[in-house]
This record gives sequence, structure tokens and C-alpha cells, in this order.
Amino acid sequence: MYSIALYPGDGIGIEVLDEAVSVLKAVEEVRGQKLFDFTQFDWGSVLWKRTGRLVPENYLDKLRDFDVVFLGALGDPANVPDHISLVPLIEMRQSFDQYVCLRPAKLLPGVRCPLAGKECGDIDILVIRENSEGEYADVGGGLKVGWEDEISIQTAVHTRHGIERIIRYAFTAAGLRRDKLTVATKSNALKYGMVLWDATFEDVRKDYPHIKADKCHVDALAMNLVRWPERYDVVVASNLFGDILSDLGGVISGSLGMAPSANINPERRYPSLFEPVHGSAPDIAGKGVANPIAAIRSGAMMLEFLGLQEEATLVENAVKGCLVDGRALTPDIGGSAATSIVGADIRSRILAQ
Repeated sequence: MYSIALYPGDGIGIEVLDEAVSVLKAVEEVRGQKLFDFTQFDWGSVLWKRTGRLVPENYLDKLRDFDVVFLGALGDPANVPDHISLVPLIEMRQSFDQYVCLRPAKLLPGVRCPLAGKECGDIDILVIRENSEGEYADVGGGLKVGWEDEISIQTAVHTRHGIERIIRYAFTAAGLRRDKLTVATKSNALKYGMVLWDATFEDVRKDYPHIKADKCHVDALAMNLVRWPERYDVVVASNLFGDILSDLGGVISGSLGMAPSANINPERRYPSLFEPVHGSAPDIAGKGVANPIAAIRSGAMMLEFLGLQEEATLVENAVKGCLVDGRALTPDIGGSAATSIVGADIRSRILAQ
């Protein structure tokens, strides 16, 4: 039995995680055994209103012994500034050394692509994001805060160790897919950090001669993912670049509501974290129209990570069946179904196995 910490968070995170957990319970029912030990933590903006804290002071210690963390979404900008509400997520990624962020962007059957002429099979990209340092390292500060001539300094931190391990991970992933790898860079303008990325890439690629590998400036890469998404397989990028490119990947695959992600500590010394790519979407929170598929597919990635490959495939096939059938689709992908209806449809397909 696997221990899972549930962290619903804010906004639609609560709604979509409920459906994803219900899907996992349907998997247990089909298997006829208890697979998961769930513990829910009601942290986030509700706790903030009551205590002035988003999480308890010792929240990392509370999470440390779980196998995985399953997150909904963080953010309640009406009550908590975004740069504060996201702190627990970044701290979990860094404190638990979840240096691999996997964000697949795949156009599934039954989903309409916003790009003209693209069909199922044309878009199948895995964005691998360095998740522990880079532009999201908390290095910087402010001077004369609130003054007319206020100064802020934000410093990106790139280490050869951090770059090398994520690039090696990406080469290995490419070898399990279609043997193609693209490194996102911007070394023509960022002449220290991105030049180190380029140099490390050139050193590492010698160990993977069978992989067709290249690099591309991130602005050109964003353009090319819109023009020619079918040309790309695995894309590896720094923390910020990977964040932006994976959002783009989600949208060209139909909707951010479809895009799952995993924050992995490959050595399994610490818990890994699974979450949909989308945020808390306060504009639709509470309306019951959020797409739960990204959270449900994140749950499938979690099952695969835990070694439950057959169960992960069961969930993915149920999602595909729901999409192809087309009767239970949320508004973001052209339907009118409620969040709960989509979840119920996917559960029913699992239970029918």
C-alpha cells in the first residue's frame, strides 16, 4: 500500500483533485484491494485567512515520509499575492530535490487542436524541465522598496551538476521514445548561465551518439512548436524556459486542462509530487466547469511512478474513451459537461473493466 499526501490547495485545485482521487479509488475497486493510504492536508488560502500562514511551519517534515504528494493547484490572488501562494510548491520541489519535472504534451484522440491541420499523432512532446535551481532559485533582493527609484535584483542560479543531471535524464528519456532531443537555450543573450547549458550539453551528448540532438534558442523554439510541433520529441529546458514551453505544449495539445505533470526525485530519497500543469483558475473556481482530466492524468503518471503500470494504462484508456465518445467534455475542449460528470464518466469506464 502506498502513502499519498493530498494537498488540494486553492480554487479549482480542490475540485479536480476530488475527481482524480475518486478515479484512484475506482482503480482500487477494480483491483479488489486497498492500494493507497490517503492523508489530506487542508493547507492554502483557507489556512492563510485563519492563521496568516499557507502551510504549518513544519509542513515539509509532515510530508517527508510519504511515498508521493498529490497536489491540486495553488493560488488565491484575491487574498494572497501569487509570489507568496506559490512558495510551498517551489520549496517542496527544491527541498525534496524533485529536480526532474516531466510535462507531456500529447494531442489525444477526440480532442480538437487549435493549430490548423494537426491531428492525433502529430503532437507528442515531452518537456523535461530542470526543477531545482535556475531562474526560480530564491536569490535576489530589493533596495529602496516603495521608493520612486526602487531597485530589484533577481539572480538565476545554474550549476554544472544540476544541468548535467537533467540533460542526462533527458537523453535517457529520448532513447525510450523516438531518439530525438532538443535543448532550449538563449546563449546569444544570457552569456553566463545559458553558455554553461550549451557547454554541458556538448560534453554530455558524446555519451549518447545514437540520439539525434540539437539546441534551439527558446524564442525560436516557441515559434517552432506552433509551426511544426510534429518535429519535436523530447525538449529539455531550464526552470523558467521549461515552465513557459510546457504551458505552450498544453495549449497546442487542446487545453491546459488536459496537461499533467510530475515532479520527480529519481533517486526516491524524498517524495515526488504530481500535479496538473494548470493553476487554480480563480475565474472559474466554484462553477463546476473545470476540466479534471489533467489531474486524473497526473494521477496516472503517479501510478506509473509507483510501479503500477497496468493501473496507469487503465486510467489513460478510460480518459481516451471519454474523449473519443465526446459526451462528457468540459467547456475548454468544446463540451458543456460539469467537472463531476467528466469524473463520473471516466470512473464508469474503469469500473466496467
